[in-house]
Amino acid sequence: MKIIHVDMDQFFAAVEQRDNPELKGKPIAVGHDVERGVVSTASYEARRFGVHSAQSIQLAKRLCPQLIIVEPHYQRYKEVSMQLHEIFHDYTDLIEPISLDEAFLDVTENKRGIELGVDIAREIKQRIRETTGLTASAGVSYCKFLAKIASDWRKPDGLTVIHPDRALDFIAQLKVEKIWGVGQKTAEKMHRMGIFTGMDLRNTSLARLTQDFGKMGQVFYDFARGIDTRPVISEWERKSVSCEQTFETDISENAAVTIHLYQTVMELVRRIEKNDFEGRTLTLKVKFLDFKQITRSMTVDHVLCTKDDILPLAKQLMQGVEFHSHPIRLLGLGVSNPGSHPLSGGLASRQGEKWIELELPFAPWPDE
Repeated sequence: MKIIHVDMDQFFAAVEQRDNPELKGKPIAVGHDVERGVVSTASYEARRFGVHSAQSIQLAKRLCPQLIIVEPHYQRYKEVSMQLHEIFHDYTDLIEPISLDEAFLDVTENKRGIELGVDIAREIKQRIRETTGLTASAGVSYCKFLAKIASDWRKPDGLTVIHPDRALDFIAQLKVEKIWGVGQKTAEKMHRMGIFTGMDLRNTSLARLTQDFGKMGQVFYDFARGIDTRPVISEWERKSVSCEQTFETDISENAAVTIHLYQTVMELVRRIEKNDFEGRTLTLKVKFLDFKQITRSMTVDHVLCTKDDILPLAKQLMQGVEFHSHPIRLLGLGVSNPGSHPLSGGLASRQGEKWIELELPFAPWPDE
């Protein structure tokens, strides 16, 4: 297998600096400059001050007083993303998009008949620069796990190859934080277990890993040994559609909650129509002033696609949410469960409802 992971460098920020020469070389953050705005992407000049994506705009400005906040231009980013994929398709049709600015490519059998994956990656990087004026980093290896790590290894404008013969040695010296699936909390737990590197992880038994991390324990066990059999999937089925809104001012009054819940339902309906999605599970996500978060879900026996389908359920899910004494800072709704087999029972009775807890990748407003 020859897998390439292509990842654009500071994508949103790079597009803004390209299109506005006055921003070149300056610390910028792409995001909405409001009280609860969040950084989408920070330029490398801003990152030197500790500014990074998913950080609050207010904190970013404190870390970097000269920071320039730039409103995002999502349509422009999508146009550049389409240019990238036109380049990718010149080499292979086995392309798995991860986001607008990154993708996996399986070039084992490629259209150009190029033997080495590194040569293909080099060509792609050069064409991206010539076509878009932007730089990309690329990683090449025999599996997705290592190709992803390789693309991050020499950013920006990097190209790293992890050969099968060197994979185990490479993984052994990796910090566990670099391993796919290891977030902050998982890393902290691993550290308490004495696991700090890939070698430490490899020396931990499968029984111990599955005991502490469940199904992910098997994944970590395999990754530590350079095993990742996941194929590059060029076609995928959407599993959910969702949206969320962070409020500039916390809401705690009945009228405000009702209005924002209605607006969220209407935005969700719009996205369902746009994606031609059919799902039967509605999930409510609420984040409070103190950042505590709850999710509540309801699965019914029919497709949820209209306001009349979703709004009554959303109101039911909100019942019992105590927001008068715990103001709400974020509200989200999502529809999932696109399976074609209806559940027994109906919406009208409690016996016909199935309550479950889900984690949905809620998409913030706006998405375009």
